[in-house]
Amino acid sequence: MLLFRVSAVSRNVARWGSGALRTGAQPLHPALPFSYGRRRSYSSGEGSAQSAEAEPTQGQYRDSVLVPQTDFPMKLTGQKLLDRELEIQKTCGFAELYSWQRERKAKKEFCLHDGPPYANGDPHVGHALNKILKDIRNRFEMLRGRQVHYIPGWDCHGLPIELKALGELGTAGLSPLQIRQKAREFAEAAIARQRAAFQRWGVMADWDKCYYTFDGAYEAAQLNVFQEMHRKGLIYQDFKPVFWSPSSRTALAEAELEYNPQHVSRAIYATFPLATLPPKMTAEADLAGVSVLVWTTQPWTIPANQAVCYMPNAQYSVVKRADSSQLLLVASERCAALEALLGTQLESKGSFIGSALEGGICRHPTIPDKEVPLLPANHVTMAKGTGLVHTAPAHGMEDYSVASHYKLSLECMVDQEGRFTELAGPELNTLSVMDEGTDKVISMLKAGGALVREEACVHSYPYDWRSMQPVLIRPSRQWFINTASLKDKAKDVLQKVRVLPESARGSLLAMLDRRTYWCISRQRSWGVPIPVFYHKDSGEALVNKHTVSHISKLFKEKGSDCWWELPVESLLPPDVLKKSKAGPATDYVRGEDVLDIWFDSGASWAAVLEEEEEGGDAEEPESRLSWLPSPLRKSLVPDSDPMADVYLEGKDQIGGWFQSSLLTSVAVRNKAPYKSLVVHGFAISEQGEKMSKSVGNVVDPDTVINGAADPGTPAYGADVLRWWVAESNVFSEVQIGPAALNSARDAVGKVRNTLRFLLGNLQGFDPRTQAVDPKQMHYIDQYMLHQLRDFSIKVTDAYGEFDAGRVIRLLQAFITRDLSSFYFSIIKDRLYCEPENSLARRSCQTVLEEVLDGLTRSVAPVLPHLAEEVHAHAPGHDEGDTLFRSGWIKSSSVWRRPGLEEAVEGACAIRDSFLSSIPGKNAAQYDLTIAIEPGLLFELMESFQEQPTSTCSQLTELMMVARTTLTSALPRDLPPDTLLGSGNFLINLEGGVIREDSAYSIAVAPTSAARCPRCRRYTAVSPDCLCPRCQGVVSG
Repeated sequence: MLLFRVSAVSRNVARWGSGALRTGAQPLHPALPFSYGRRRSYSSGEGSAQSAEAEPTQGQYRDSVLVPQTDFPMKLTGQKLLDRELEIQKTCGFAELYSWQRERKAKKEFCLHDGPPYANGDPHVGHALNKILKDIRNRFEMLRGRQVHYIPGWDCHGLPIELKALGELGTAGLSPLQIRQKAREFAEAAIARQRAAFQRWGVMADWDKCYYTFDGAYEAAQLNVFQEMHRKGLIYQDFKPVFWSPSSRTALAEAELEYNPQHVSRAIYATFPLATLPPKMTAEADLAGVSVLVWTTQPWTIPANQAVCYMPNAQYSVVKRADSSQLLLVASERCAALEALLGTQLESKGSFIGSALEGGICRHPTIPDKEVPLLPANHVTMAKGTGLVHTAPAHGMEDYSVASHYKLSLECMVDQEGRFTELAGPELNTLSVMDEGTDKVISMLKAGGALVREEACVHSYPYDWRSMQPVLIRPSRQWFINTASLKDKAKDVLQKVRVLPESARGSLLAMLDRRTYWCISRQRSWGVPIPVFYHKDSGEALVNKHTVSHISKLFKEKGSDCWWELPVESLLPPDVLKKSKAGPATDYVRGEDVLDIWFDSGASWAAVLEEEEEGGDAEEPESRLSWLPSPLRKSLVPDSDPMADVYLEGKDQIGGWFQSSLLTSVAVRNKAPYKSLVVHGFAISEQGEKMSKSVGNVVDPDTVINGAADPGTPAYGADVLRWWVAESNVFSEVQIGPAALNSARDAVGKVRNTLRFLLGNLQGFDPRTQAVDPKQMHYIDQYMLHQLRDFSIKVTDAYGEFDAGRVIRLLQAFITRDLSSFYFSIIKDRLYCEPENSLARRSCQTVLEEVLDGLTRSVAPVLPHLAEEVHAHAPGHDEGDTLFRSGWIKSSSVWRRPGLEEAVEGACAIRDSFLSSIPGKNAAQYDLTIAIEPGLLFELMESFQEQPTSTCSQLTELMMVARTTLTSALPRDLPPDTLLGSGNFLINLEGGVIREDSAYSIAVAPTSAARCPRCRRYTAVSPDCLCPRCQGVVSG
């Protein structure tokens, strides 16, 4: 037959619905609408049978109909659902699964390095989004046969934990060790709560072997990274401006800031009288009494002013105020805006290029006898202000750059609490710079006649990410990483990293560009001590490979508490001092700063990915292979600098963990710690708002799973929470609330009912002994295996792209379009009414078992509880077997049948024409005549029906009619109530190598046969007689 001839040709089928494919359908007579949608549904799906389930079968035949039977529950709700999920976790060995897969042999490893969540609170939906996304990928990789490397971790240090642990008591009267003990206890309690939640969500891991940044071995690995970066000159100590949090009394890194776009500052315009005119301006007349006009949003910094900066290439003017005759020096392009602001005309008295201002000297407006220079600078802009910038090197990053270049003083008048010191003078001493200090400075400017205008300025301003209080910039002696020297290499290696979504790459590069140095020291107790000693007399720092190596060993053995517990003599033993060429230990004091928590977590690649081999003194692998040629030797030695396949975190980590991990790894190993980065969005409310306890829109994942006393808050279970994660577009903000969760619950319910339908129709079927070879199957069954193989390939690709949302869409489309609306509706008669052990029925069951297995495995990474529950009811495996220990979808290349898809599509096109002719009517009550001129389409249809007329052919089954006649031309003597129609079908095989546009005609007439009382098909001679097929089945 042609179907077998065509099957020898590999082809790329031109599918329905992709534009101008099959064309030319002619109007029916009488005129009826046509629909060319692919495989239009006749039945509503698995919930309604064409025959046996449409209405009760007569009593004498009911027991002979093989309706679905299963004890798999249709629905689980409330406590039954929760109990079932916990039972599945226990009986299917969820807790032991990770260890099992680590011990099995595998050709490839997949490493997803866990970014440590912060151990300072209860689990939230952000945790759920992140951990479930990771688990979906890990479970997929494990099912594919890879050995998954995934070690959960926690970020345990830092100020937020310290503040929460101490509460209102604060640090007053507590020693560092007492503070650390309370902080550790708080972190451990938070970790226990989070870990229990992650396990309940079904996250696969060895929860007894996690990593913690307060663990001694981890801290030791972190100090090794510190030592290597210090050895390379990348870590240094300096006195320069840093972001400082008065509320937390510590330095902050850029990643620890949150910018408040609604911050209100008291901005001022103030004058600096020109004491000495620039040499190039002395020839100008009438410039006596000119003042430089500056603008600032931080008036409290005026006392620290050391210069006024200008743009060398900009145009400047001396203008005269019409309302006071005051002479002001401003940028020419700012004059119009200043006129509107001051409410007066500004008459130009002369203009000149900015470079002409060189050599000018101004009088300080609040400090008598102090003079400050006019200096050129690149950071001056014309977007706001006057084009002349007040410069206080102690309180601005750009200001500090100017000061460094011109050797200006870096005098700090602000203490750790954000108060003026005595250096600011008696009027300002002890005043809070952000509050009463600002009031006083403005009053001093006003009293001195230097205040021109004050206004409220709403702008973006940095806040401490934990206390949510404004920060300031002040100079402090801190430890820094020179990120400027790492930036180019980091950007280079980042180009080799795959980033999802690709749009996040720009943000990563932009943040690297903005970061010239990284302040890594913090003035707290709860953290990893910076392993530095200071000479009591000179203050000189003692830090080298000998001292750091010794401290690292102590931390690994005793934990970092020993920094405070041990005497200096133990921290600096004689052999270390000798190697360091230093004096006695009594000459030194230990440092009091701890490392930035971003350095803690940023070194996780060294502590977790580079796990030390047992027996560190063993011979190096490469030395054991020294007899081999060098290239071959290196190819046989495992990578000593492993990289994770993936880092997957929220978008806030673009400037956090992603960056700190990249910088430390590039500094030490000259490469990135990851091959791919996946960046997801935040969980937000269904109204698109950020979740906040004060607003009352926080969604608690524990409540999602277990429900609440409120009847309106049902128990959804873990799988619904996981489905919500999977179906969301995680690369943008992810909404969660009752509507989203109800939708997820309904979707999971539909998947469950589809799987239940499959289980019910596999009752008594054992694929190990009763499966039918694909070559012996009905063509529609072979076609479904072909479709299942295509589905499994697409699902595998989607999981590999971290696109669980596409997996869900593919799954739903396959269930709705290919199964419920097409295959299930066609095969029900064969399933229910054919002899139990017939080839026709076993052929169908073989496909249903493969579909059940494929669907269950495809959804298993998302719904592990449901997948294991289905697997326990499924035929074909021993009791006690679990799905997750049995592999991925087992599609076969034999299932791919070139030409078969085209044959079924041709039949479906004809069926669509037929169904369009009888809208809303039962197709089973009609006889269908199909007329096709001899050719390729006719031969394809002949494959489904060899006889000219049949009530039981595969073509009749596909058309779902009483009788099908296949002919080359319509008969002339058609009944008067016959409906006529025609259409075209474009056959396109092998990309056009085989191509034929075939016409067909149909004739649709009500059947004269009676309905069979057993199968409900219209194939009986009379209403009280069985059809020939059913008569044979019943008689045995």
